[in-house]
Amino acid sequence: METQGEEHASQLLRAQTHIWNHIFKFINSLSLKWAVELSIADIIHNYGQPMPLSQLIASLPLHHSKSSFISRLMKILTHSGFFSEHQGTPNEGEIMYVLTDASKLLLKDHSFSMRYLPQLVFDPIMINPWFQFSTWFTNEDPTSFQTENGMTFWDFARCEPKFNHFFNDAMASDSKWVSSVVIEKCEGVFNG
Repeated sequence: METQGEEHASQLLRAQTHIWNHIFKFINSLSLKWAVELSIADIIHNYGQPMPLSQLIASLPLHHSKSSFISRLMKILTHSGFFSEHQGTPNEGEIMYVLTDASKLLLKDHSFSMRYLPQLVFDPIMINPWFQFSTWFTNEDPTSFQTENGMTFWDFARCEPKFNHFFNDAMASDSKWVSSVVIEKCEGVFNG
């Protein structure tokens, strides 16, 4: 049986762990962004079979000094459910990777590809306004986006072609998926 001091220490440890977990959750999200930018899902898909880590590293456009970090990135992405590890025999015990349902939606040629959404959402233009919340709460700006950028989201998109392109691609892929589900699941609503 835990003493009152041990119980308090356990509670404190759980509380600290909870805070640490929230502090570092951004790593999972940004790992997804990096996977999309490196086209990891497409590389594994095009390989046509479970892909050994060494072959994945050789297929990526990496500086040679960064090769060792791909195994760490893949551990995060596997833990997050974007890839699965496959045990096989190509290189005696080397970890191999296969796609999951989630990573299939990151493929360039998938009819419902979501690869543009992480590129939009994790663009600094979209992330930086989150750092302005404490300022935004104290000023008259209608959004933290305007606090950060000095203009509305729509004005910014109109002025910045690269950002506008990301936004349009992301919305098009999302709309394609949503409209297909609505048409399939709500067919009766559209009759007549």
